Amino acid sequence: QLQLVESGGGLVQPGGSLRLSCAASGFTLDYYAIGWFRQAPGKEREGVSCISRSGGSTNYADSVKGRFTISRDNAKNTVYLQMNNLKPEDTGVYYCAADRTWGPCGRLLDGRGHMDYWGQGTQVTVSS
Repeated sequence: QLQLVESGGGLVQPGGSLRLSCAASGFTLDYYAIGWFRQAPGKEREGVSCISRSGGSTNYADSVKGRFTISRDNAKNTVYLQMNNLKPEDTGVYYCAADRTWGPCGRLLDGRGHMDYWGQGTQVTVSS
């Protein structure tokens, strides 16, 4: 099967941490730039972070810079999003998506990406 599966979401208190995983099955993530997106209740979906095919280029939304870190482990065919110092405004459904292009990955977050695959999402809730 060709799919992306997100995991690692859950309920966490403000200031806590979560690590989200985006695992590919049926294809090799080495050939894809990966973006993380989220959709908060009552809000439009927004780009959170992305990583290029090589891993040499990453981008973050201003709202998460310094708190979130994206990485990839090709041996595990998985991309991670480490989320630290979580805030209530980080609450939402988090999705990963794969874009089979070369170069810097910023285009994935500004609407210029061409996603081949989307995951089903994992819920992140930051609340006391």
